[in-house]
Amino acid sequence: MAVKIRLRRVGKVHVPYYRIVVTDSRTKRDGRFIEQIGKYHPKEDPSYIEVDSDRAQYWLGVGAQPSDPVRVILQKTGDWQKFKGEPAPEPLLQPKSRRNRDEAFNEALKEAGSQPKDDATTPRKKSAKKTAAKEAKDDAAKDDAAKDDAAEPKADAKAADAKAADAKAADADAPAKDAAADEAPADAEAPAADGDAAPASEAGDDASTS
Repeated sequence: MAVKIRLRRVGKVHVPYYRIVVTDSRTKRDGRFIEQIGKYHPKEDPSYIEVDSDRAQYWLGVGAQPSDPVRVILQKTGDWQKFKGEPAPEPLLQPKSRRNRDEAFNEALKEAGSQPKDDATTPRKKSAKKTAAKEAKDDAAKDDAAKDDAAEPKADAKAADAKAADAKAADADAPAKDAAADEAPADAEAPAADGDAAPASEAGDDASTS
């Protein structure tokens, strides 16, 4: 039986993950396997590679043949050079360890508590047309207000002139009214005196005749 070390695909569509497995060369790629000795995640940056060095050396020692992709992976980890007696390569770049979600949440909560409280929502971006229309409307309202402010002093001046004219007319009519009031009693008393004299004369005439 020919034993091979190859990749076994797992994961989702467009997000492949591979397992480094020891299997019979006659089985399907993703079929049954003898042993899993490593992992390979090519979508991470840098790629995640994990190999059980002791088991890899064992299977290479008993004659298992690695596939070309697995041989490249073993060269990167240094297991192939170790098997061949060659100098080890430079160590692999390790991906950054992910922070715990609870720790990240607690840090964000502390930062939010230390910052001043502002509006929770971000204002929506207004379209250029609406902004231009609003600006034009505001300008028109400012022009109308300026016109009203300019018209108010003129109206006040006209009202003041009208009041002054009324006051002058009233002052001009006052002496005429006073003069008429002074002359009215004298004219009224004259007829009354004539009236009183007429009956008296009549009375005297009556007495003389008697």
